[in-house]
Amino acid sequence: MSSPTECVFCAIVAGDAPADLVLDEPDFLAFLDRRPVFKGHVLLVPRVHVVTLPDLPADLRDGFVAAAQRLATAVVDGLGAQGSFVAMNNIVSQSVPHLHCHVVPRTKGDGLRGFFWPRRTYAEGESAAYADRLRQALA
Repeated sequence: MSSPTECVFCAIVAGDAPADLVLDEPDFLAFLDRRPVFKGHVLLVPRVHVVTLPDLPADLRDGFVAAAQRLATAVVDGLGAQGSFVAMNNIVSQSVPHLHCHVVPRTKGDGLRGFFWPRRTYAEGESAAYADRLRQALA
């Protein structure tokens, strides 16, 4: 397990690592996944370093879910997706040991099947435009 000093998500929260921010609140931060399943794939994290959902303090639970709801709406309103896929891994398949919720824009026929998540890349400057569209939808 990583400690907060080794955690890439803690570095993003601290402003020490770059990220395309989508949501910036006192308790939570959301940013674009660098290797998205689909463009506009957002990761929501608590600012405090916790590894799994069971570790999330009770006083943050409702706010975390509310932020995920707003992001699920934003990928539809801001990106024209038909819906979203919202998921969390705990330990197994958790690529970064810091609680994070994936909010992935979906459209019918997009090719995503089961739990195989092919990854994509953004063209130069494209991720900033996606982040801006999502911030506008959240405003």
